[in-house]
Amino acid sequence: MSIIVDEKKRIFKLDSFSSSYVMALVDKEAFLGHAYYGRKIGDTDTAYLLRSEDYPFIPEKMDRERVPFMGGFPFEFPGHGCGDFRTACVEIRTEGGHTAVNPVYTSHRIFPGKPLLEGMPAKDGLPAVFAAEADCSTLELILEDKAVSLELHLFYTVFEKLDVIVKSACICNKGEKAIYLTKFLSSSLTFENEPELDAITLHGAWARERNIQRRPVTCGSFRIESRRGEPGHQENPFMAIAERSADQRQGNVYGISLVYSGNFEMEAALDSSDSVRVTAGIGTDNFCWKLEAGSSFSAPEAVLVYSSQGLGGMSRTYHDLFRNHLIRSKYKFQDRPVLLNSWEAAYFDFDTEKLLGIAREAAARKVELFVLDDGWFGKRDDDNTSLGDWFVNEKKLPGGLVRLSDEVHKLGLKFGLWFEPEMVSPDSDLYRAHPDWAVSVPGRRRSLSRNQLVLDYSRPEVCDYVYDMISKVIREAKIDYVKWDMNRALTEVGSAALPADRQGEILHRYVLGMYRLQGRLVSDFPDLLLENCSAGGARFDPGMIYFSPQIWCSDDTDAIERLAIQEGTALVYPLSCMGAHVSVCPNHVTRRTTPFSTRAAVALAGTFGYELDITKLSEEDKKAVPHQIELYHRFGSLMREGDYYRLLSYSQNRRWDSWQVVSKDKKTSLVTLVQVITEPSRRSRRLRLEGLDPDKKYRVEVVSMDENGLKDGAAADAAYLEGRSFFGSSLMNAGILVHRTPGDFVGSLYYLTAE
Repeated sequence: MSIIVDEKKRIFKLDSFSSSYVMALVDKEAFLGHAYYGRKIGDTDTAYLLRSEDYPFIPEKMDRERVPFMGGFPFEFPGHGCGDFRTACVEIRTEGGHTAVNPVYTSHRIFPGKPLLEGMPAKDGLPAVFAAEADCSTLELILEDKAVSLELHLFYTVFEKLDVIVKSACICNKGEKAIYLTKFLSSSLTFENEPELDAITLHGAWARERNIQRRPVTCGSFRIESRRGEPGHQENPFMAIAERSADQRQGNVYGISLVYSGNFEMEAALDSSDSVRVTAGIGTDNFCWKLEAGSSFSAPEAVLVYSSQGLGGMSRTYHDLFRNHLIRSKYKFQDRPVLLNSWEAAYFDFDTEKLLGIAREAAARKVELFVLDDGWFGKRDDDNTSLGDWFVNEKKLPGGLVRLSDEVHKLGLKFGLWFEPEMVSPDSDLYRAHPDWAVSVPGRRRSLSRNQLVLDYSRPEVCDYVYDMISKVIREAKIDYVKWDMNRALTEVGSAALPADRQGEILHRYVLGMYRLQGRLVSDFPDLLLENCSAGGARFDPGMIYFSPQIWCSDDTDAIERLAIQEGTALVYPLSCMGAHVSVCPNHVTRRTTPFSTRAAVALAGTFGYELDITKLSEEDKKAVPHQIELYHRFGSLMREGDYYRLLSYSQNRRWDSWQVVSKDKKTSLVTLVQVITEPSRRSRRLRLEGLDPDKKYRVEVVSMDENGLKDGAAADAAYLEGRSFFGSSLMNAGILVHRTPGDFVGSLYYLTAE
């Protein structure tokens, strides 16, 4: 059994593959406490870890010392205003203006499988992890605060073969008056700061998303959040708590990932008792949900992962879970088409013949999907106009998208299209007809970003209108792929359709509207390949991969900048989710020049494509394109389904970067090595591999990224590796030698096959 309930001792124990999560009840009021989370334990009777017998927590002293008890007890889902002065998971305001809330246990049930969030009392369309009944079991705990007539449902789904616990929460108003929900998080965890702990997060900015930050958990609180209406480039809805000594290979690590694509907050707070409370959920900035009598509200899911094998073990568990139990697309394990996107090839300067010229060259070089980016609609010759007018600009494209699509399909290519459906330009027919459809506050100037405003997706009629336009285009032009973009944050947040006491619901309703629209899109067009984008990677989160199997990782396609971006992304998200393209040099963001082969080697770590005018490549690079595409398909299933290992980190050593993917049966493996900065007077470097079968023998092939063969260091590597095989134990403990190549930014691939 993965869920054990000791009724007599009032203990709830959840056992995943190799971890245990324990809660217990104390006192006659049945306070629910978090007792333990970590490596699997055999005992059930672990309530002593709550320290409920330590002064001042002694039950018979409760009447005298209630406030000290409340201030130190490790509540599983802490309330507010009743003596616990730490971060709460739930905060309210009654019609009388009171804010105290303190839910306590009343009952529970256990059932096989996992409920969809739609199956909870609140049907709100949130994305959720899914699983068959055989894969997991669920514990539902029901808590109640009778003073304010609130009922709380806490769900814990335990995966039998993964070290995963998925937590979700739903709150129900059982009273006769409305209550205002001002905070409702998804998860709270309590850790001892012994050994000392670090918090690991993913931070950045536009064009340098998801860089790994690691810092000690110190007194006070460490908080990450978004107030932008989306997670944003600055922070990702993920936090890991790790022992100070933990690294990629060893040590206890606890990951918390939020399945949500809007404002969020995560906090790690160390108190004076050396206890760390970690909370995660919807952001409270500008949030207030009116909970009418008889209604309910569901929080997004929090996905907890435990690893005793360091950060690498955590990453591989998240990858397995998200691939198998979150991504719904038919393409998640399919060989996806290699695309060429028109954006950096032409920007807004194109017509039908120019696009077809690029498409013809792409088809000749074995590219499989041609994507028309921004500029095809309305009067869109720059980024100042026409968002919201999703009808083709026939001055640019005579015959429209239907003609262009037909011609592209005749070349043997699939045809894709860019949309930004959540936005509207002030200079557009849509805005002139419906200015009230833009998010805004009456009497306040509407702030522009990229000269555009945000449509109010909290309004169903807005979503329906936009969907009718874009679905018509997709259907008539036989679109195979959609790139869904979102290029600005939400400001002056207000809706003309909601009353004053519901204005605090807009940001969450906006996200739900976007979810419903994307869900409708992939349901109506099941063969459509959807790729999400938000000015690059501002909305790279679990909520979005529920709808699309890949997300544009960053607008920065510079191969060297992508090393840190893709390392941070792969800490949580499967490689197959990362849109990664080969672009032209000098790079349009950094002006850096890197070899064409290195750009391809780095892009092979994700969903492969090109972001350039292929007609302007040198003949040598043109000849390399079919070879690179062949390599992508050769290694595609391995990259989509294999286990990921981080070997070296350029962000840490400033010289080398390396990662490895190993097939589940351990018969094949691909190692990517990038020599970022060359070092004179250096001998060959020893590279230790991971994840192999120690008893299998492997041959190592040095793979060329173009048709010119191997040279310099790669040729030296191939010379000593030719005709030899190595036990997996030797490759992991002794390693292989990789030779230095003159020059910077040199990428190499090593392919291992078991004999």
